[in-house]
Amino acid sequence: MDLHTVRDVRDARIPAPWRPGDAWLAGGTYLFSEPQPHLRRLVDLSRMGWKPVRRLPDGSVEIAATCTVAELSRFGRGGGARAAPLFEQCCRAFLASFKIWNMATVGGNLCNGLPAGPMISLTAALDGECLLQAQDGSLRRPRVVDFVVGAGLKDLGEGELLRSVTLPARAMASRTAFRQASLYGLGRSGALAIGVLDPVDGSLSVTVTAATVRPFRLWFPLPPDARELRNALEGAVGDADWYDDIHGLPAWRRHMAFRLAEEIRRELTTRGDR
Repeated sequence: MDLHTVRDVRDARIPAPWRPGDAWLAGGTYLFSEPQPHLRRLVDLSRMGWKPVRRLPDGSVEIAATCTVAELSRFGRGGGARAAPLFEQCCRAFLASFKIWNMATVGGNLCNGLPAGPMISLTAALDGECLLQAQDGSLRRPRVVDFVVGAGLKDLGEGELLRSVTLPARAMASRTAFRQASLYGLGRSGALAIGVLDPVDGSLSVTVTAATVRPFRLWFPLPPDARELRNALEGAVGDADWYDDIHGLPAWRRHMAFRLAEEIRRELTTRGDR
């Protein structure tokens, strides 16, 4: 896809006023996938030199917005944390080509805000916190579950930059369970659920994405039984929150989300290797 309206590409390392028609450029897999007639200038982040993934002294993990799917996958395969397998599971949920795998970024996936975005699923489930930088240099840190507010909608101001996402140490030390469903063998996720069992206090969180217009993360101080989990999901996700497109009707997505959530609850609360 040629962006024939773009007149300039600016290096993000060189400060310049933000203006109408500007857009941040990371991997570019979305920008170059469909027409963008409103764009006039791209602000290129590729030379910022941010380390893709790094472990912080307190055991938390910081993922740069420019980290690619391939880089995150390699980090997950390297182990070192109990939740590491979840990284690879979510990366594989892309079902992406070689080119996308090596160019698509974590930040781009979050900023697109699409229900089936697996980086949204990963970071929301692990209670990730975004680091956002405004044009005046001010910072704010919303949780991922609050950053994505609808299908393609996010809490991002004009010219504001998603710098990174930080996953807390307790989440990284947790036991996780992953479930995904699609209408097709190699199709986009129609429902995706992730469970996280806290090793310190035994609390359980269940996060539902892809089936819903935004991520829903339910937290239980003690693992719920099947009825408690179902009631919590019914209370949290309204009729208008179930996504509807060619990849699945709302009724099917709702059914699969409830089914996957219950499978996760059973896996994390009935096995003995907590």
